[in-house]
Amino acid sequence: MPEPPVTGERLGPLIRTLRLRAGWAEDDLARALVAVSGRNTITRTEVWRWEVEYEGRTVGPFWLPHLAHVLNVPVCRLQAARAASKAARRIGHIATATPDEVLASLLPPGEPLAPCGTQAGRRVGMDDAEALLRRVHGLRLADDVLAGGDLVETCVRELRRTVNLFNGTSHTEEVGQRLLVAVAEMAQLAGWVATDTGGRVDAEPLFRLGASAARQAGDGALAAHLLGSWGYWTANSGNARRGLELVRAAEAAAGTDVPLVARSLTSARLAWTSALAGDDRTALRAMGEAMQQITDADPHEVDDRLWLYWVDAPEQEVMEARVATQLHRPLRAVPLLRGVLAGYDPTHVREYALYTSWLVTALLDANEMEEAAAMANRMFAMAASVPSTRAAERGDVVLAALRHHRRVPEVAEVLAMWDAPPV
Repeated sequence: MPEPPVTGERLGPLIRTLRLRAGWAEDDLARALVAVSGRNTITRTEVWRWEVEYEGRTVGPFWLPHLAHVLNVPVCRLQAARAASKAARRIGHIATATPDEVLASLLPPGEPLAPCGTQAGRRVGMDDAEALLRRVHGLRLADDVLAGGDLVETCVRELRRTVNLFNGTSHTEEVGQRLLVAVAEMAQLAGWVATDTGGRVDAEPLFRLGASAARQAGDGALAAHLLGSWGYWTANSGNARRGLELVRAAEAAAGTDVPLVARSLTSARLAWTSALAGDDRTALRAMGEAMQQITDADPHEVDDRLWLYWVDAPEQEVMEARVATQLHRPLRAVPLLRGVLAGYDPTHVREYALYTSWLVTALLDANEMEEAAAMANRMFAMAASVPSTRAAERGDVVLAALRHHRRVPEVAEVLAMWDAPPV
């Protein structure tokens, strides 16, 4: 099989890497391109401009097949990298900044990115615990704009530091409880980020650790968040029944004294895992409950639970649309997704690409082939710019759906651009 596109790599650095791997100077690559194309218009200067993406310059469509030929790579890989370069310019400074720069900009002022040392036996107070929770939230915000491949090492390192702070210092019971909350929140984030790395880091022990810490802290809502995240990931990984069991356990762990926003999150996860498990009735009922709960919720009741900052009506509408798409109800899914994407921040590239992928499959279900093709092209361009396993997996799903409609000219164009050619 041909090598698939590598998510997140930019075209300029890729050309340079492949050229050096071949043992060529810029002149050598220019001469090879002239030879295969018959056009005497490429010089070492033009190759240099491509490699550094000078003033935003990148390789045009004419040269991509010739580059693929002389560098011995599939043209689809170069096409994906070209899209990544173009997408990075479109979304501005967040996409072009390094992961460390993004993290540094989102951590609380005065708190450096480097991990702090822990002195065994030293006493920590509530100020230390709250500072740690602010730090967790800074990393959580970074997850909005960085994919798992960029963030996972930092999150796992920070989780280890948080656990060490709890185990290796002295503190009051009240402070210890708050430190356990920090462990649980950091474990949830680390687990969630790990699910976006293609198995590079196993998410299950992270979720398990977090659920245990939340229970010890006596925080039922947070325990439900850990179990629900674990169940959601498990269902998406192909074990819908086990995922449903974990989400049911999340319902039980939450208890009754839980903010409606948190309850809405668990209900939405129940709806999704039920849809994957083939229980349409439960999926529709739970999704209806989730929407009613988010409508009735008081936004101020979650002021001290920063991990719920992202759960709002538009986010739940996305889940409602996904459930509707899974149940093949495109007339409900399409307008919801159109509305959400119309106002969505495109700098959140991974989520934008994921939401667009659901719109594509819903449009295909609705027999709106031309619009589906246009949205698919946008989705692939966005997904190519981030090293995200979730985005890449959704891309595979979209490609599989598009192949059933390859006779439609607009769909055929998208497949020619993004689908790896058969052997």
